[in-house]
Amino acid sequence: MALRRSQATHAALIFASLPLSSAFLASKLGFFPSPKATSTASPFQRGRIIGQEGMAGRFARGISMSGQRISVEDVLKNPKWPESWPYSPRDFSRTDESEDEYFYDTPRLVYHIDDKAIGALTEYYGKTIPEKSDILDICSSWVSHFPKDFPQKMGKRVGLGMNEFELSKNEQLSEFVVQNLNKNTKFPFPDNSFDVVTCVVSVDYLIQPLQIFQEVARVLRPGGRFIVSQSNRCFPSKAIRIWLDTNDLEHIFIIGSYFHYAGGFNPAQAFDITPKRSIFSPPSDPMYIIQAEKKLL
Repeated sequence: MALRRSQATHAALIFASLPLSSAFLASKLGFFPSPKATSTASPFQRGRIIGQEGMAGRFARGISMSGQRISVEDVLKNPKWPESWPYSPRDFSRTDESEDEYFYDTPRLVYHIDDKAIGALTEYYGKTIPEKSDILDICSSWVSHFPKDFPQKMGKRVGLGMNEFELSKNEQLSEFVVQNLNKNTKFPFPDNSFDVVTCVVSVDYLIQPLQIFQEVARVLRPGGRFIVSQSNRCFPSKAIRIWLDTNDLEHIFIIGSYFHYAGGFNPAQAFDITPKRSIFSPPSDPMYIIQAEKKLL
């Protein structure tokens, strides 16, 4: 949603690395990774399935019995989706249900992720977004993490966020719109308006993600791409319940399910672009990409 990525100091952000719940996995999620997969992220292990696919309209989940790990890239390779939307309203409840406008009212020009993770995301944008693309950045703020030359190389760059002051400070945008996507899920743009839509570490605040992903599909041009980037930090009081009950790899699977149930997208893919660790410096925040292209007409 248009919830800002800059509402607390970096120290106020927390790691969302919560323990796995076998009951949750069995009732909610399901994927089937390849047997040789490895991971440096949260250690989901592959193995036999517990529960039944589609049980009570929910996901069945493959969890580890064999000691092997799966990679970020494997999470969305062989999903087994239930026929209908598997989530309940409770999954999108939050600890703080007060008006989002109050929570995000005070401008704070701070970063949500560390410099290394930002650098990895900026590099990814530079390598994968074609020149002259029209870009929409949803849940935008005072910085979009685009390469510095994007204002010269790209087409229009529109930000949609909640805080007017923050958006006005974003030099990478050519225009912006102030809107709370948790109240109004309809984008103020015509069909087929953009080549790329981005959402940086904010999908966990959307209480109506299906409608938002459907809107993204509507405003993207055929073949256009929705790039969702995610780390492991959040404002816990405003993050949705299902997010706080799950870990990094589950988050990727949840985002992949949003793409699937929204319709209009090719199958989503996931990538781990976290900078490699060095013995000479501390590790960076993780950075994951979950993306899909709008289907061609």
